[in-house]
Amino acid sequence: MKRSERDITNGQDPKAGGTTRERILLLLKTSGRMSANELSIKLELTEMAIRRHMYELEREGSVHIMSIRQSMGRPLHMFELTAAADDLFPKNYHTLTIDLLAELEEDPEYAPLIDRMFEGRKRKLHERYSPRMKGKSLEQRVHELAVIQNAGGYMAQVERQNDNEYMLYEYNCPITGVAGKYGQACNCELALFRSLLEVTVERTECLAKGDSRCSYSIGSKS
Repeated sequence: MKRSERDITNGQDPKAGGTTRERILLLLKTSGRMSANELSIKLELTEMAIRRHMYELEREGSVHIMSIRQSMGRPLHMFELTAAADDLFPKNYHTLTIDLLAELEEDPEYAPLIDRMFEGRKRKLHERYSPRMKGKSLEQRVHELAVIQNAGGYMAQVERQNDNEYMLYEYNCPITGVAGKYGQACNCELALFRSLLEVTVERTECLAKGDSRCSYSIGSKS
């Protein structure tokens, strides 16, 4: 199952609702390692149908298939979730982040730390990604930035305007919950783009402000 598919609901009855794959993954999450026979009984499906789904999930990296030797007969095939499959289940990181930032915000003594935290994040990201920009043309740097953002789930696309101008569009914002409340997130991202690309960059649309995408106008060297 790809990450783009809807997350698996916590507490859902494995036999009710969801696709067969979602129900399989939910069972493996709640019950641990299982055989095709155990899954077929729980889901009221044939073992052949279960195995077909398991081999697909293995190819996608969500399930690991292992063979366990038995005293008699053929090895028993068991199925378990991979570490990568954990991303398929609901997460509330943004809620935790907002709650922690709100705690800082309520105390005048610690409120300034919020700006420092976002600035620190920007600095670390610049140190991580600036080596990937060295020796590259503006066009190459813009496309490299899109690769970086896509790896983070931003669904970025680049559109060339002319020799020295580009548009970068982001159709998803994984931190929109935080960015909608703390503008420092968007400001630091913009500053990061400017430092990585070494040109003028202006944000013309913003998902956190209700627009349908984030848009960045990227110009000639400042």
